[in-house]
Amino acid sequence: MEKQSFGKKERVRKRKNYLDIYQRGRRVHSNNFTVILSPNPSGEKRLGVAVGKKVGNAVKRNRIKRLLREFFRLSKDRLPDSKDMVIIAKRDVSSLKYQDVCLELAELLKK
Repeated sequence: MEKQSFGKKERVRKRKNYLDIYQRGRRVHSNNFTVILSPNPSGEKRLGVAVGKKVGNAVKRNRIKRLLREFFRLSKDRLPDSKDMVIIAKRDVSSLKYQDVCLELAELLKK
């Protein structure tokens, strides 16, 4: 069983890395999220989250970020290896429940 933590090695942390992923990545869209997948030379699965102010106030944005990180943490074994993934939240996602987020992102990642 794989470790179910979300450490520093599994995060996209630098602006330069985000820009590289935006330029080289493949985009997949759904009603509430855009996922950008890009190859990663380090061999790690990494997650970046972008939630803009259009989603709502800070409380709502932070809640969405927590839900996205939790989805990544619990479903790492089903995600592709050595990929960087940036999840961008669209408007009005603050009312989604965790199950809704999981279902929608699982469908997106199957594509």
